[in-house]
Amino acid sequence: MNARGKVCVVGAGRWGKNHIRTLKEMGCLAGVVELDDAVRATLRDAYPDIPMFDNIEEAADRDFDGFTVATPADTHCDIAEVIIRRRKHLLVEKPLALTTKDARRIVELADEQGVNLMVGHVLLFHPAIRKIKALIEAGKIGRLQYIYSNRLNLGTVRTEENILWSFAPHDISVFQYLIGKKPAEVESRGGIFVQPGIHDSTMTTLAYPGNVVGHIFVSWLHPFREHRLVVIGSRGMLSFEDSSAEKAVLFYEKGIDVIDGEPQKREGATEAIEYEQKMPLTAELTHFVEHLDGRPIEIADGHNAVEILDILERATASLLAEGKRSAAGAKQDRDADVFVHPSSYVDDDVEIGSGTKVWHYSHIQSGARIGKNCSLGQNVNVANNTRIGDFVKIQNNVSVYEDVELEDYVFCRPSMVFTNVLDPRCKYPQRGSEHYGKTLVRRGASIGANATILCGHTIGRHAFIAAGAVVTSDVPDYALMVGVPARQAGWACECGESLREVTDQAVCPRCGLKYRLHDGHLVPDA
Repeated sequence: MNARGKVCVVGAGRWGKNHIRTLKEMGCLAGVVELDDAVRATLRDAYPDIPMFDNIEEAADRDFDGFTVATPADTHCDIAEVIIRRRKHLLVEKPLALTTKDARRIVELADEQGVNLMVGHVLLFHPAIRKIKALIEAGKIGRLQYIYSNRLNLGTVRTEENILWSFAPHDISVFQYLIGKKPAEVESRGGIFVQPGIHDSTMTTLAYPGNVVGHIFVSWLHPFREHRLVVIGSRGMLSFEDSSAEKAVLFYEKGIDVIDGEPQKREGATEAIEYEQKMPLTAELTHFVEHLDGRPIEIADGHNAVEILDILERATASLLAEGKRSAAGAKQDRDADVFVHPSSYVDDDVEIGSGTKVWHYSHIQSGARIGKNCSLGQNVNVANNTRIGDFVKIQNNVSVYEDVELEDYVFCRPSMVFTNVLDPRCKYPQRGSEHYGKTLVRRGASIGANATILCGHTIGRHAFIAAGAVVTSDVPDYALMVGVPARQAGWACECGESLREVTDQAVCPRCGLKYRLHDGHLVPDA
C-alpha cells in the first residue's frame, strides 16, 4: 500500500462500490464504512484484508490519510464535517450539500482546518473532456460560441431529487470547466410526469459573458441512453458522445461565415481526435491520492463545488418560478390555439388572435393588440398599446414601439429597427407628443434585415425596404427602397418580384399581376 495513500470509503452503494474497486486496484483501499450489515458481510468476503466499520466516527479516528464519501446526498454535509474536524482530507461525491449555504460552511471549515476538500465531478477527469478543453485553449475551434449537452436515459427515477439535481451537475461542471466563467443568466424549464413535485425532464439555458450560450437537456424519461456534448466555435465544432461504444471526439471543420454581408455555410472535413483512453474515476481518485500530502487541489475543489451549487439553485429557482407563472398563465383568457413559448412574457390586458405564435424570450406588454396567424420570433418586444394586424411576421430581435402600427401581412426581417423619438437625448428625456413620431407600415410591406425606419413616416402598401436601408421619409406603395439614406431604386410587385423597367405599364414576370403608373405612383391595373 502507498505510504501516503491509505483511503477509507464511506458508503458501499451503487457508486461507492466503484470507489472501493478502483482504490483496491490502485493499492490505496484501507477501509470501508457501511451501515448495512448484509452489505458489509458481502464486502468482507470480497475484501478479507480490509477493515469494515458501521459508523463514521470510529473510522474517522483511525490513521487513514483520506476518505471518499459516496452516501446519499442529504448525508454529505454531516459526514464531511466529522471527517474535516479530524483533519483528514476527503473527496465527497456531488453534490457537496443540498444548499449553497451548507456547502460554503463546509468549504470554510475545510479551509480553517487545512484540509483538502475535493468534490466528485468525475467528468472533469474524463480524458475526452480534458482533450476538448486543450483543443479550445489551443484555438482549434476559434472563438467559443455555444455548448449543448444531452444527458438522457430511461430511469433510474429518483424520489429524493429531481432530474436537474440528479443529472445536470455533471454538465454544469463541464460547462464551467470549458468556459471558465460564471453564467450571467440561468433559466430552466421542465415537466413533471411521474411523481408530484419532481421534475422528470428539464432544459436549462445558461448565458455567459462574451456571448457564450449553453443548453443542458436532462431527462430520465427517454427511450435510449444518450450522453452527448457538442461545442461550437467560430472556426469549427467538436462533439463527444460518451454513450457510444467508440467514445470518439470528432472535429468538424464546419460553420457559418459572413461573406460580403451574407451568411455562407462552410462544409469542411471531419477529423477524429486521438486522446488517452483511461477511466475517469481512476484519474479522479489518482488526483485525490496524489494530494493527500496536503498540496492544494487543482481541479474540482470545494470552491468549484459551491459555484456549481449556486448555478443549480439559480436553475431551480427559475424552474419553480416558471411553474407558478404557467399556473397563473393558464388562467388567462386566451384562445387555445395561441402558442406562447414558456420563456416569453405576456402582460395583462393583451389581445392575441387565434393561430398566432410567440417564440423564445419575447415580451408582449400591456394593452398590445396582435391579430390572428402572426409569428413573433425570438427576442421580440411589443410595446404598450401597439397595434399589429393579421398574418404579420416579425423575426428575431425586433422591437415594435408604441407609436408603430403594422397592418396585415407586414414582414419584419431580423434585427430591423423602428425608432419612436424624433430628438432622443438621455440627459434630457423627451416627453410630450411633439417629441414622438407615429410610424405606419401599410398592408403587405416588407422590411429587410438590419434596416432602420425613422419615426414619423408611412411605409406604403407592398413596399420593399432592402436590408440595411435607412428610411427617412414616406415610402410610396410598391416602392423598392435601398441605401443610406434610402432612395427609390424601382418598384416591387405585391408578390415581392422586382419590376425592372416600368414606363406606363408593367406585368410581373412571376405572378402575372398588372400595374400602371398614375401621377408617378404605381397602382394595380384592373
